[in-house]
Amino acid sequence: MRASRVYLALLMLFMLGLVACTPSPAVEGKKTISVTVSILPEKYFVDRIGGEFVSVNVMVVSGADPHTYEPKPAQMAALSDSKIFFRMGVEYEDAWLERITSNNPEMKLVDLSEGIQKLPAPAHEGEVDSGEGLDPHVWTSPTLVRSMAGRIYDELSALDPANEPLFKANLVSFEKDIDALDSDIRTSFENLSNRRFMVFHPGWAYFAKDYNLEEIPIEIGGTEPSASELSSLIDTAKAENIRVIFVQPEFSTQIARYIAKEIGGEVILISNLAENWLENLREVALTFEKTLK
Repeated sequence: MRASRVYLALLMLFMLGLVACTPSPAVEGKKTISVTVSILPEKYFVDRIGGEFVSVNVMVVSGADPHTYEPKPAQMAALSDSKIFFRMGVEYEDAWLERITSNNPEMKLVDLSEGIQKLPAPAHEGEVDSGEGLDPHVWTSPTLVRSMAGRIYDELSALDPANEPLFKANLVSFEKDIDALDSDIRTSFENLSNRRFMVFHPGWAYFAKDYNLEEIPIEIGGTEPSASELSSLIDTAKAENIRVIFVQPEFSTQIARYIAKEIGGEVILISNLAENWLENLREVALTFEKTLK
């Protein structure tokens, strides 16, 4: 009897060992698409649609300036595994594109800003063109992000047709969130008394266009204002009753604080590069609503 019990116990342990060593179907069947993106908001877009079936490598890390960023060796190495690189049309891409593609010639390049009618980059007063080309900050517009989300869905579905229904469901969910955000912002901005706002770096023109606002930039083309331009900006702020100067955390606040002091205002930090794009844009909109009343 005792021998039978020992045998039964050993058999049960053996069977449990087999179960523990056998991968579950979900884990075994899961395949991840390696994707590279330029900026953190793009990671949010890709994650919303691809979910657990994407692995995202971000080139411009938190706190860095995408206009002048230089990718780290580890980031360049991570490109070798990527099936696709979602570009956004920011400046560093052009400077590094040849090296990016040489790291992985088989990687597909998709410019999410392609087909978007871009706004001209801001010019100094009296200039027709700043000489800096077009404004790249298209991801600040919910309307344009909705369009980009559709392109991401198309590309992921082409790479992984088996999971297309999942990508579609995720796209629909994301579109609903974008539409709700857009509706909420339009409602909250209906009765603004002032629709002009001053920023250090001109990164909100597409957001402004969506909601009938006007961005007044301090820095233009990467150049800080001259003494006469600074004086003109202070006069404009006083005339427009502007009491807040917006600055991205990636840039210096020195000049913005000087202007704020001259107009009896304050400096507020807002970012268009936060990873949680949806929540960040909602918070930025709330800040605009409070300061432009």
